[in-house]
Amino acid sequence: MRTRLIGALVATAALTLPLVGQIPTATAGGGRNPVAVARDATRQYRSFVVAKHHGYSTLVKDKNGFTCIAMPGMGAMGLHFADLNLIGDPKIRLRHPEALVYARENGRRHLVALEYLVIKKDWEGVHGKNAHRPWLYGHRFNLTHAGNRFGLPAYYSLHAWIWKRNPAGMFEMWNPNVHCPN
Repeated sequence: MRTRLIGALVATAALTLPLVGQIPTATAGGGRNPVAVARDATRQYRSFVVAKHHGYSTLVKDKNGFTCIAMPGMGAMGLHFADLNLIGDPKIRLRHPEALVYARENGRRHLVALEYLVIKKDWEGVHGKNAHRPWLYGHRFNLTHAGNRFGLPAYYSLHAWIWKRNPAGMFEMWNPNVHCPN
């Protein structure tokens, strides 16, 4: 009887576990720290030439044509270079962010953060209407509604400041240590 009960609990748990992209990332790197896994996977993109060669070649602009994304009083994000093959796909991959974020420092472009992004409609198409927001690194993604400065439909995103310290927090959107030229 006890064996059947345990088997039923295991089967029930398997059916109720969150779908991929919603699981804690502690398991995403074979038990390794997810930040270390992401750093290892993106280290090569510290060279912008390599990043561009691997598909991170689309410079993201807002509706006003701004490429360096900033928020007065909050800091900035920097320059986002997206891999358009990853955007529009409902998967969240620790090792393959949808965009790489660079900041200009001392006249050079430096990789500062990773951005994971998924269109809300695409996410819900796989995980169900009104599905929980995705999460990674133990953090829920932010929701940006339609009518945003990028002209995108509603989307979920998460910044991971794994290449530059962010005093506001590693997974905050804005970094007060990043600045955009006037």
